[in-house]
Amino acid sequence: MEKYSSYSDTELVGYLKGKFANAAFEELYKRYWKKLLIQALFKLSSEVEAEEVVQDVFTDLWERKETIEIRNSFHTYIASCVKYQILSRLARKKKDRSFEQEIKKSQSKDANDTEAWLDYETTRKQIEDTIKSLPEKCRLVFRLSREEGYSQKEIADELNISTKTVETHITKALKKIRSSFKQFFFSF
Repeated sequence: MEKYSSYSDTELVGYLKGKFANAAFEELYKRYWKKLLIQALFKLSSEVEAEEVVQDVFTDLWERKETIEIRNSFHTYIASCVKYQILSRLARKKKDRSFEQEIKKSQSKDANDTEAWLDYETTRKQIEDTIKSLPEKCRLVFRLSREEGYSQKEIADELNISTKTVETHITKALKKIRSSFKQFFFSF
């Protein structure tokens, strides 16, 4: 077996397509792996990732050795391959980080939404319980006012009571609700 160290890159690339492919590939690997590793390490700041990038580039070179077309120098070609692998990894990392942040935001938002819904439900139940505890006439006046949207005059006409009585019932109901909430929040 010949010693390939004296051959040019162009000659070695030519041999990749023939019966001396293994020897030519080994020589190209020996010539460039360290330079490419340093290039990748500089950009990725991780020796493991840098080694993976260089390994991927040389694996791809081996798999495409029969069809490879190099227009410029092999050095330019292989350095470009490493550059694109690095950019691809960095883009994937950025996308993964972005995706993780979106998930965290979504989880946080879901937790906040759930908490807000539970707070709303608790508050709504507290109001409903307080309204149910009102005397019947007071409860009826309050529901007509707040839930049905009746004016004080309409409620007075509907129930055959004075507007002053309607006002008194509404005031009583609101005081009871406020008092109930003071006790409710104080217990927390």
